[in-house]
Amino acid sequence: MIIKPKVRGFICTNAHPQGCAAHVKEQIAYTKAQGSVTEKTGIAGPKNVLVIGCSTGYGLASRITAAFGGGASSLGVCFEKPPTDKTASAGYYNTSAFHEAAAAEGLYAYTINGDAFSTEVKNQVIERLKSDMGKVDLVVYSLASPRRTDPVTGQVYASVLKPIGHAHTSKNLNTDTLKINDITLEPASDEEIANTVKVMGGEDWELWIDALKQADLLADGVQTVAYTYLGDKLTWPIYGQATIGKAKEDLDRAALAINDSLQALNGGAHVAVLKALVTQASSAIPLMPLYLSILIKVMKENGTNEHCIEQIQRLFTECLYSKQPRLDQANRYRVDEKELDPAVQAKVEAIWPQVAEDNLMQITDYQAYSDDFLKLFGFGLEGVDYDADTSPQVVTNF
Repeated sequence: MIIKPKVRGFICTNAHPQGCAAHVKEQIAYTKAQGSVTEKTGIAGPKNVLVIGCSTGYGLASRITAAFGGGASSLGVCFEKPPTDKTASAGYYNTSAFHEAAAAEGLYAYTINGDAFSTEVKNQVIERLKSDMGKVDLVVYSLASPRRTDPVTGQVYASVLKPIGHAHTSKNLNTDTLKINDITLEPASDEEIANTVKVMGGEDWELWIDALKQADLLADGVQTVAYTYLGDKLTWPIYGQATIGKAKEDLDRAALAINDSLQALNGGAHVAVLKALVTQASSAIPLMPLYLSILIKVMKENGTNEHCIEQIQRLFTECLYSKQPRLDQANRYRVDEKELDPAVQAKVEAIWPQVAEDNLMQITDYQAYSDDFLKLFGFGLEGVDYDADTSPQVVTNF
């Protein structure tokens, strides 16, 4: 079949296998060019890594950085759709490409495709670690899901993206029509707040660490990190003063609890605050496509724009394995400082009220936003023939 992008709303419903592979190779090449984490920091990087949410975005970048920036063995967990007569999900193709590259360099890699929230998948990971890889010294928690099934009660919880206390109206870009209009988000109910915390808070991260600890699969000095975003004034109504904000507060709570539980192992737990990026998750959040289109333009002009792989490279070398990690008052790792540079935010805030449909392409970099979005699904990569007849099938290697 000829595979062209099929975009509906904030998602692309198909993916290109060779394009996804090219995107993975691009990130691997960047990582290799930076040299090993140990050489850069003087601190031994991870050797056995578990990445929960390993197939796209920051999770995939973490797995690549650990493996190709330090030779780590890795076990990944993801929930991806395999190919049928239609294409697989992008994460499926990404993971297949990662496995192929790891095998070519003799790096151990194993992936479990299933619901990371479930007890069944946790048990599968434990059994695989016991039989193959052994104790892990880094656990990356990078899940992004709109819903979660409680492993004990079976109840399904759904998250919502809503403000708390009062409605919020904001300028919004419809990426289907490129129309700009105001969007009003009604305030969340108490139940919606609680459900969002259940899905996006720290409870499942705690369950993972508890399960690994009880199975004696955490190495001495183990580190674990969970990813979050905070943002600044323009995004606070959606992130800080909203349901997601409450979930992020619970993530901070979980980090403190996990950190205490790892003291006997000389380990530690941190939340890492990363910059806003074009991801499958962020594209679904109102106001973010427009904010990102402006942010990308400003940061590119400053020479400070970064993608997932650059962010995670800095997280490893400037925080996780640094002698002087960048921490805030809440003990979080921070690699969002370039986005939050007051000069950058001032420029973004100045452009925001000026954006209209007739100047969108001139005063923002929506084109770069769109290119980054399609790249997530394997489209727009150099060296890929998108007019070629392409099978959606790939060699199953995970």
